[in-house]
Amino acid sequence: MAASLRVPRKLCSFLFFSTDDAISTTLHTALTHLDKRNTYVRMLFIDYSSAFNTIVPSKLVIKLETLGPALCNWVLDFMTGHPQVVRVGNNISIPLILNTGAPQGCVLSPLLYSLFTHDCVATHASNSIIKFADDTTVVGLITNNDKMAYREEVRALGVWCQENNLTLNVNKTKEMIVDFRKQQREHPPIHIDGTVVERVVSFKFLGVHITDKLNWSTHTDSIVKKAQQRLFNLRRLKKFGLSLKALTNFYRCTIESILSGCITAWYGNCSAHNRKALQRVVRSAQRITGGKLPALQDTYTTRCHRKAIKIIKDNNHPSHCLFTPLSSRRRGQYRCIKAGAERLKTASISRPSDC
Repeated sequence: MAASLRVPRKLCSFLFFSTDDAISTTLHTALTHLDKRNTYVRMLFIDYSSAFNTIVPSKLVIKLETLGPALCNWVLDFMTGHPQVVRVGNNISIPLILNTGAPQGCVLSPLLYSLFTHDCVATHASNSIIKFADDTTVVGLITNNDKMAYREEVRALGVWCQENNLTLNVNKTKEMIVDFRKQQREHPPIHIDGTVVERVVSFKFLGVHITDKLNWSTHTDSIVKKAQQRLFNLRRLKKFGLSLKALTNFYRCTIESILSGCITAWYGNCSAHNRKALQRVVRSAQRITGGKLPALQDTYTTRCHRKAIKIIKDNNHPSHCLFTPLSSRRRGQYRCIKAGAERLKTASISRPSDC
């Protein structure tokens, strides 16, 4: 049934259908701005209190009518009249009828939430709002220390939340400042509803650890530690006499999936030290299984090619404009983005030739 409710084409610039797209777009937006003089970036990672549970069906239907879907009445019926009970042992409470929120665990709920928040967009050209389901990030691009547009954006977001029955969880909302200027200045904190937003040097954004230095040591250390714990299970399965095929499948499902999560967004900018630490895990797994396993560099290259082809074919993809074809005599080749700083040159999304 979810396939029947298609997202209008005009919404594609606001919605991200994969975490690596959201992460890559966030990083590219920041790095492109930081490539200019006297600039820095402020990232506000928003946390909502029970976001899916607070969707008001009547407001959602009004928004759907303006977007065009013809299933408004069906959506309204789907989201209202839900009976809910609490069961303790053999005792069941009196049913309570719910008419607010999207059903938890339903495949349609993230889409309905994305449609509900489609009008939450940046009001200033110097800001971007990155959304993936209920994860929202405000990226403020500050030039010459003029942060008025960013503060106004945060205030406008608070107003939008009040109008749409969403509650900002200020205690879990974090801000990170990326400033590579040699002459450091103090950055006054941001306030939401009179509460100071905590400033952090690292944040786990959609499963990837982003730091205020935009390096990947924190992220690689985290996934290497997690992957090494899974190697214990691989060794145990080896002792039980599982076949090479079974061991390889276990590795790909439980270890490689950790090492390669959103790899197109961060691996291209990793240091040599980080890459060696990651590859050591692969070599350890290879010794245990006794078979050949793909190197992470090969996995990264393959996925970059796949991602690039997908972006090139989708005119509505946020990164489509980054791929500029060369002359007609060199079909299939794309021009690299001009970059002054090395950190932008090595960013994966800014290197179409590597993809």
